[in-house]
Amino acid sequence: MLQQPMMKSALLSTVALLTVSAVADGLFNSRLVTQRAEAVVGAPATPVSVAGSARRTTRQVIRRSTIYVASLPVGCSTVIIEGVSLYSCGGTYYEPYGDQYVVVYVE
Repeated sequence: MLQQPMMKSALLSTVALLTVSAVADGLFNSRLVTQRAEAVVGAPATPVSVAGSARRTTRQVIRRSTIYVASLPVGCSTVIIEGVSLYSCGGTYYEPYGDQYVVVYVE
């Protein structure tokens, strides 16, 4: 029987303390109970967030064609697109395929 009055007393004390803290927080702007939110919906605070969304929307797709060549044209340079090593030759991309090369389309 003694536990019920003690629990009631503890509950009332907690409610009173929270009420006093909230009033003091409002009067003195101490921010003990409430804090101002800094986030704005739709406006990321870091450039990493923006770069991450750009990275997700600018992904390139590499599609193989049915055109195969035995050797590359003169003046090709090696490029890496989406982790795949390709040869860029005057606007045409080639991917090594066994002992030959296949024309690929980068979209």
